[in-house]
Amino acid sequence: MFTDHASIYVKGGDGGNGIVSYRREKYVPLGGPAGGDGGKGGDVVFVVDEGLRTLIDFRYQRHFKASPGEPGGTKNKHGANADDMLVKVPPGTVVRDAKTGEFLGDLTKHGDRLVVARGGRGGRGNTRFATSVNKAPDMAEKGEPGEERWLDLELRVLADVGLVGFPSVGKSTLLAAVTRARPKVGAYHFTTLNPELGVVETADGRDFVIADLPGLIEGAHEGHGLGHEFLRHVQRTKVIVHVIDAAAVDGRDPVEDYRIIEEELRAYDPALADRPRLVAANKMDLPDAEAGLERFRQAYPELEVFPISGATHQGLDPLLRRLATILDELPDVSESVIKEEADESSHKVYRLERKEPFVIERQGNEFVVKSEELEKLVKMTNFQQFDAVKRFQRILKLRGVDDGLRKRGAKDGDSIRIGDMVFDFVE
Repeated sequence: MFTDHASIYVKGGDGGNGIVSYRREKYVPLGGPAGGDGGKGGDVVFVVDEGLRTLIDFRYQRHFKASPGEPGGTKNKHGANADDMLVKVPPGTVVRDAKTGEFLGDLTKHGDRLVVARGGRGGRGNTRFATSVNKAPDMAEKGEPGEERWLDLELRVLADVGLVGFPSVGKSTLLAAVTRARPKVGAYHFTTLNPELGVVETADGRDFVIADLPGLIEGAHEGHGLGHEFLRHVQRTKVIVHVIDAAAVDGRDPVEDYRIIEEELRAYDPALADRPRLVAANKMDLPDAEAGLERFRQAYPELEVFPISGATHQGLDPLLRRLATILDELPDVSESVIKEEADESSHKVYRLERKEPFVIERQGNEFVVKSEELEKLVKMTNFQQFDAVKRFQRILKLRGVDDGLRKRGAKDGDSIRIGDMVFDFVE
């Protein structure tokens, strides 16, 4: 089964907790704090494996959680950092944040890596909170929670040559004739529902990858027929081969078919208009094929047209040699022809966003304080420790939360919520 898109959940490992500990050794009076920091949680990392061809594995496992860091130890021992979780993906995988649609990465080469969820840092032990005023703090931080998010994965087939054309013009037959691939071939439209790949080796020893891309119909750029399922894969090909039915079987008009396909390609992605292209006039072994070929050449005299027959292997060698020559003459097309996301990977502009430190809202009988920083502080504070509670209160005051609550009308005893924590407002 071919799967070219998937949605998965990833979560970086939580940081290990810092601990409260003191030196209790003979001949060391007033040894002081000795609690170590927790270890960093593991990252979730995508790694390209050229042996994979689909996203099928993500149909059966959709949740990926990295391991947490180890807690700190006594005698200022740092907890062990967790190993990263490596998730293998096929080449050609595009990664986006499912909630925001943000482009995160385009993984095309074997070994490419992308961190999609970072692990949290370890919490600090009580040694880190010692001051000249409080030389033996009775508090430690919990580990920072790891990042978590849902991702949308999209696979775009990587191939040197892409075969395009209307259903049943003979693309699958051509692929089977020039490679060892054995795509399904049938006498009905949309026999091929998924991209099929094969390796071509020419008589002079050159080779390249060719893809039979599912047939399309008019309106494909709007999602009709196989629509975007087909067109997204064309973006990855370096050379386009139009396969037309020169014999006009099933009443097909090769001149009109070529025009419609070109319009669909341009409507989906104008950059495809500059992609090198050839025309393979197929089914030349059938009656009326010569007349159809001549009419096509008169309509498009500027095109390179190769009369072939996938069924009888007629004219295949000149076509394959020409394709190999075009690929040899192209620059390092691995970078130049793969469509760059204009506003994403190559032209992304980063600007400093000044966020409000916090927002206070009245929800029923509660005052809700919304702030990523303060919500993280809640998760990393151990409210069972008196010193930790005092530190939390001090931070709220320094951030201006107390004054903000008063301005919104909070009174002694009112409920305040920050993240999952609810407490009473005390004057």
